[in-house]
Amino acid sequence: MTFADRLIVLNTTKTGDKSLVVHCLSRSCGRRNFIVSAGKNGPAALFLPLNIISAEVVENSRSSLWRLRSPSSESPLAGIRNSPVKNVISLFVSEVLYRILKEGSGDADLFDWCVTRILTLDALTENYSNYHLRFLLELCSAMGFSVSEESIAPFAGEQLKNLCALIAGDSAESLLVPLRGEDRSAIAAILLEYLGYHSEMNLNVRSLPVLREIFS
Repeated sequence: MTFADRLIVLNTTKTGDKSLVVHCLSRSCGRRNFIVSAGKNGPAALFLPLNIISAEVVENSRSSLWRLRSPSSESPLAGIRNSPVKNVISLFVSEVLYRILKEGSGDADLFDWCVTRILTLDALTENYSNYHLRFLLELCSAMGFSVSEESIAPFAGEQLKNLCALIAGDSAESLLVPLRGEDRSAIAAILLEYLGYHSEMNLNVRSLPVLREIFS
């Protein structure tokens, strides 16, 4: 069976000179891994983290690893790819999704929300240093455990005031909350701990130190 689908690239694993496993959030299938032909001259840029692509999914009754055929980009995401800071943010966001979403989890609503947030990051021209913090807060809600002052207090430590300011504002207002780089790093770590606690997993997000470095 073959069907058309939309996907968000979260990560890739090279399996040889001619194949690539692409870890995706699929609108139809949720979190799933796919294999795609990708030779030495293949379109590697098509599978950068957070890329939104369209493809034909070819089911395989003998394997859980289905194939992607004729993948194409839905958006160039030039605003992200041309910004070193946004690129690091995109790596962080994609890794968080890659680690927290279990195989088969996710649905069309989560996919559509992620697409909106990715295109928002791409379109922002200023005041996006808090973007990843707002993303984590909204991801908590999307995963079913919204953040409130009461619920975050046991995790917040000295960052409770800043977290409350982020929680109280809407999406645009939270991007304007004045924070130092070290505060952003601390808050990101707190929100990852909060996400990990409620999802019952240890979120070891390796791109967090890179994010910390770029905002220092």
